Amino acid sequence: MSDQAGVATLLRKQLWQRRVLQLIAYAYGMSAVASLLFADEMAAGMGIFLNGVNGYSQFYASHTGVWAATAALALFAARQGEPPVFGDITALLVLAHPAGRLFAAISFGLPQGFVFLMSAMELLAGLALLLLRPAREQKI
Repeated sequence: MSDQAGVATLLRKQLWQRRVLQLIAYAYGMSAVASLLFADEMAAGMGIFLNGVNGYSQFYASHTGVWAATAALALFAARQGEPPVFGDITALLVLAHPAGRLFAAISFGLPQGFVFLMSAMELLAGLALLLLRPAREQKI
């Protein structure tokens, strides 16, 4: 009976991990699409002023491209049977954002408004992925 309970718990944990990965993929994918359509507005909401070709190029590279790649990786990691390392890499990408904001907070203070909310959501999602990670000895 304990083996069945362990398997059921593991399956439930994997289901939640896939749901979190799918939510991350949706959020980052929508952010990437929105940044393509509304680059100026999104940049302004983050306190960034886009100026000239290089400004837009850098915004699309550092925001749109990274968000799209994170969404794609999260979708890939959410597939049944994929190795847990893909979820780990997704978690690292998601947690890199609040980590970078923490470094900025040391010198300039915490982010404000939407960026603070975005950072909190990234922190929760990344930590949830790490907490839902299967143990090494668990295999199905």
